[in-house]
Amino acid sequence: MSDAQTRAKEEAGRHAAGYVTDGMRVGLGTGSTVYWTIVELGDRKPDIVCTATSVQTHDLATSLGLRVVTPDEIGALDIAIDGADEVDPAFNLTKGGGAAHTREKIVAAMAPRFIIVVDESKMVPALGPFGTPLEVLDFAPAVVAAAVRALGAERVETRGARSDNGNLVMDAHFGTIADPPALAAALAATPGIVEHGIFLGSTVERVVIAGTDGLREAVNQAF
Repeated sequence: MSDAQTRAKEEAGRHAAGYVTDGMRVGLGTGSTVYWTIVELGDRKPDIVCTATSVQTHDLATSLGLRVVTPDEIGALDIAIDGADEVDPAFNLTKGGGAAHTREKIVAAMAPRFIIVVDESKMVPALGPFGTPLEVLDFAPAVVAAAVRALGAERVETRGARSDNGNLVMDAHFGTIADPPALAAALAATPGIVEHGIFLGSTVERVVIAGTDGLREAVNQAF
């Protein structure tokens, strides 16, 4: 990654922190761009309470002096800010490159405002090239992988590392995903899959995009 790209990601991440104001309950995502959102909040130290989507994010936020509690303790959120591995024109997302997508989806569902921060390389014409992360129980992983291939996956690979929840993480490669909502529903209905990495665009308020020529925002008019 070039110095210009790194600076752009920092600018975008810090910009997204501007949506956080005193008194808010904030969901903190995971990733290299939202990292800078957390750093900016640590610099500003607004009067907020946070919940984190990963051990990594929890440790970063607490090290910066932010108050972090569990989702059950916080109950509900005002806003969640997170990264993504892919964003399509309908605001559908692929998430889970860091294997945190189950916790990320829980936290996103707790917030009426879900803001995504990415660099411009994550903007794609259709989901699929990255692969679709799956968190899977290790009771019958071969059975689950076969079921995912039956849904159209060209291949299903198991990562060496597990999720923060202790489960297996697989990556299913479907090629171009023509209908993300339909695939999301099919994966959600597959026994053994704890959670998949497709986040539907109906949940996303806006995307803050870091480019080498500056920042831009894509606002979801259907939100």
